[in-house]
Amino acid sequence: MMRKLDNRGAAAFEFVLVFVALFTLIFAIFDLGRYAITLQSLRTLASAGARATMIRCYAPDVTNNNTSPSGCTDINTYLPVAQRKNVAPFLYLGGLTPTMTAGSSSNNLTITASQTAFKMLMPIWGTKLNAPSASTMIPF
Repeated sequence: MMRKLDNRGAAAFEFVLVFVALFTLIFAIFDLGRYAITLQSLRTLASAGARATMIRCYAPDVTNNNTSPSGCTDINTYLPVAQRKNVAPFLYLGGLTPTMTAGSSSNNLTITASQTAFKMLMPIWGTKLNAPSASTMIPF
C-alpha cells in the first residue's frame, strides 16, 4: 500500500515565492515612476527659469542699451521661490527644495534645475538615479 504525501503548506510557500517577486516589481515600477515625474518637473522648472530669464534679459531697455545678456545669471531674481512652487509643485513635497543655477558662456546661457535631496527607494538602483537634474541652454 502506498503512503499519501503530505502537501500541507505548499500553497503558502508558493504564495511567498510569488509575493516577493510581485511586490519587488510593483515597488520598482513605483520608484521609476516617481523618478520620471521628478525629472519632468525639473525640466519644466528649468524651462520656466529660461523663459523668465529671456523675458528679463531681452527686454527693450536691455537690448537698446546694448547690454550683454551674459550678465543675466541671477535666477532667484527672475524666478522667485513662490513662482517655482506654482510651476513645479511636485518638487516641493515632503520638505524637498530644488536648486536652480544659471551660468553663461560667450555664446549661451544655461539654466539648471536639480533636486539634490532626492533618493531612490529601491536599493537595486544604486546611486545612479539619485539627485536628478535637468538643464536648458539658451543660445544668444
